[in-house]
Amino acid sequence: MTAAPAGRTVAGADGCKAGWVAVWRRPGATPETRVFSSFAELIAYLPQDAAIAVDMPIGLPEFSGSGGRGPEALVRPLLGARQSSVFSIPSRAAIYADTNGFTALETWYEAHRRASAVARATSLPSRGVSIQAFGIFSRIRELDIMLREQPALIGRVIESHPEVAFWQLNGGQAMALPKKIKGRVNPAGMAERKALLEDKGVPRAFLDMPPPRGAGEDDFLDATAVMLVAARFARGEAISFPDPAGMDAHGLPIAIRV
Repeated sequence: MTAAPAGRTVAGADGCKAGWVAVWRRPGATPETRVFSSFAELIAYLPQDAAIAVDMPIGLPEFSGSGGRGPEALVRPLLGARQSSVFSIPSRAAIYADTNGFTALETWYEAHRRASAVARATSLPSRGVSIQAFGIFSRIRELDIMLREQPALIGRVIESHPEVAFWQLNGGQAMALPKKIKGRVNPAGMAERKALLEDKGVPRAFLDMPPPRGAGEDDFLDATAVMLVAARFARGEAISFPDPAGMDAHGLPIAIRV
């Protein structure tokens, strides 16, 4: 496996149904994985100097321009047919438009409509929010609040994107097959990504194990891919889109790193 600095744990994390699925490697050890109910729980579990790459936006725009934030516009052209995996991140106001918990499907759809209305008012060209993007708003807020409250984490928690990470691992070539087709895991796409991760040193037995309860197979592989980004970041080798990173109104970096 790609080496990390001696003595430092590296981790990748992705939002999942049950919270956050993380894959990490301690120095000299094989990878480990589990689901954490909150990002704070994940941070508390790992060593205090762990480098963590997360598949979740960090740094939110006050106003969303064409293509979303700068990072999205930069990485989409690299991904060819996989570029639809890169969501445009709406404004901070849209993401925080409704922070209530939802116990009924209709209230969830009402909240989506409210967020879309705010997103349209704070973007040019005006656009709403997809259901898929709205589904991760609570995870975006959780991470955003934690980083603003604990700015020391900014130096070791970075934003990544799994398909861009696979592009980097694949020598600057996008993956040929999708991970999902019509919302369902595509076995051929999973096999393609597992083969690449194995080639980069992740044990095949680890990749073939069932994902931890509460996480999907795609979430598990994505977390594994961005764990390798965390290793490159810890060694000072990660690529930043853009470079240098931008900054939001709260001082959080705006960059996708691989």
